[in-house]
Amino acid sequence: KSSGINAEWPLRPGKLFSKGVVTGYRRGQRNQDPSISLVKIEGVSSKAETEFYHGKRVAYIYRAQKTRKNKITKRETKLRVIWGKVRRAHGSSGLVRASFRTNLPPKAIGATVRVMLYPSRV
Repeated sequence: KSSGINAEWPLRPGKLFSKGVVTGYRRGQRNQDPSISLVKIEGVSSKAETEFYHGKRVAYIYRAQKTRKNKITKRETKLRVIWGKVRRAHGSSGLVRASFRTNLPPKAIGATVRVMLYPSRV
């Protein structure tokens, strides 16, 4: 008799992503560059801590108006993803610069993104 834990089932996988918030675009006093987005990653508060996230992939997930067939699962879905990559640190307070395949829309400012914990550099 089992002790309540299913022995055949492997342990649950660990955390696959960290949460982040898009805080805006890289900018100066008058000009902003929409090709580089600034992301605040949860639990990161210094420039040294951002080093781990350099090169990691970032996913901005949003809901569109029309359904479209997902290429992998072949199911109809309204969810879409814009993929990006963490490029480098921004300042000394733990923000990072990320560039996405297509520029993030302005409605993404303040929205959450997933900072994937892959590819690994270990």
